[in-house]
Amino acid sequence: MAWGPDRWRFYRLFAREAARTVRAAGASLTGSPDILARMRVTGLVIAPQDLRTSDATFADDIYAGLFVFAGRSLAASGGSPFDYAAPSPEWADELYGFGWLRHLRAADTALARANARAFVADFIAGRGDPMLARQTPVAARRLISFLCQSPLVLEGADHAFYQSFLKAIARNAQQLERDLRRGVPPQWRLNAAVALCYAGLCCDGIQPILRRATRILSRELERQILPDGGHRSRDPRFAMELLLDLLPLRQSYLSRSVEPPMALLHAVDRMLPLLRLLRHPDASLSHFNGMGATDADHLATLLVYDGALARPLMHAPNSGYERLEGGRIVIVADVGASPPLPYSVHAGAGCLAFEMSSGPQRIVVNCGLPASGPELRLLARSTPAHSTASVDHASSCRFLTQTGWVGERQLAEWLIRRRGPVVLSGPSAVAAERAEDADSVTLAARHDGFAPDFGIIHERRWQLFPATARVEGRDAFLRHGKAGSRVRRRPHDVAIRFHLHPGIAVRGVPGGLELASALGEIWQFQAENAEIALEESVYFSGLTGARRTDQIVLHLRVSEDVEVRWSFERLASAPLRGVAPA
Repeated sequence: MAWGPDRWRFYRLFAREAARTVRAAGASLTGSPDILARMRVTGLVIAPQDLRTSDATFADDIYAGLFVFAGRSLAASGGSPFDYAAPSPEWADELYGFGWLRHLRAADTALARANARAFVADFIAGRGDPMLARQTPVAARRLISFLCQSPLVLEGADHAFYQSFLKAIARNAQQLERDLRRGVPPQWRLNAAVALCYAGLCCDGIQPILRRATRILSRELERQILPDGGHRSRDPRFAMELLLDLLPLRQSYLSRSVEPPMALLHAVDRMLPLLRLLRHPDASLSHFNGMGATDADHLATLLVYDGALARPLMHAPNSGYERLEGGRIVIVADVGASPPLPYSVHAGAGCLAFEMSSGPQRIVVNCGLPASGPELRLLARSTPAHSTASVDHASSCRFLTQTGWVGERQLAEWLIRRRGPVVLSGPSAVAAERAEDADSVTLAARHDGFAPDFGIIHERRWQLFPATARVEGRDAFLRHGKAGSRVRRRPHDVAIRFHLHPGIAVRGVPGGLELASALGEIWQFQAENAEIALEESVYFSGLTGARRTDQIVLHLRVSEDVEVRWSFERLASAPLRGVAPA
């Protein structure tokens, strides 16, 4: 970590986290008021609907002792999964969040109900790792899961188990309430507030928590949901998961004859159209800022609430996303600055990256975020993992990593455990504008993410011609240096990447490349002022895990201002002979 703004941001982050830790410890010692301390859950009134789709075959895997979460699996061999080391942190989050209970409920058998009750009993009895279980977002997911799946867990249960289950819900709610008072990252505050609103609506005996939780929920939604419906993290997955909780919560308020807060109603109304902006015709979301494989059933369920005939947004200036659409072609581009540091734990260095589809076939993609693996997930957030330009193999964002001298590495490790690998700095001055005429739609944008280290401004322009099924692009690299800047004006290697979907086959032809889709379309790629290369890539967002694919890379050396032009054009809708789709 070089001396400069990033290092000072690192130490400011450490100071804030250290102060937060001291305040939390002080709150524990002074015994600040706990609104739930003298309350107890005396019964369950309603069980909210779980909008997440379920798969009854999952119950068969569990009966066989196989637990598959977040792309990793564990064979429990007839034992409890809580007695084994977690294959990955993401796997542990899924296990202790208990969202998988919905699959057992879908099986609707006495065996599935008995299994569900046994695993819940194991957890209530203290089996497992308490540190993994008490993370705020995990505890929030578990509280919501217990409430939504209470009919499954409690059917056929005896009175002793029923009382233990109610006590577990109360303890979970108490923990979340304490987390809110002690201070947690903003997305965790929102998770906790949603879960506590569920508890206040579903449980007898702790109704006073509903008033406080509703106030916190309203405040956090107003702070975190942007005017165009995006979340401040710019993470499509977080927004989708949040909506899957907010919609049943809205109905739960109505079921209890309690007026839902206006902030909740407005947030839902704004968020649904933005998901349509990010959605491609193959029913999946664009791979930006934390988005990996899309649960298409979940997305389809959400969009039903927005109306079957609703049109997507084309322009989301607050969230930093743009959509170009014409004929069969859809382009979704990231033209936003890095999210604020507290929201950036999954943010990618993909400014000016884009994805392109023709009908239901993705053509240009980003690598997407893998389900598990800290090293792979950090790699997938780098600029070279996106369909944009990188300079000297570097990213346009600087992430919090375990680098620097020994003392700094220890501090960084502590911060990563508490906050995750957040973005310390990235593009700040990002400008975008769009224009439409009778023949085309144009989007132009620029960012300064490479200016501090390399003295380069990146500009990109897309122009879509629907009638001729042609996309023309221009990438410009402008030398930028201020008097007294530490940046030396020396040549730099630039790579412009276009990651291709695994369903695209590609071969070299005179003057460029020819691409064939699995649906039979043929596209031609051409470029000027750069060397065209075809290199290997990886697509992390496949439904079955990572898949090998190809990427088109334009290599050039930048010493002065330079401009590269490129284009994709559909030539025909017939199979490419001799080339089988990947």
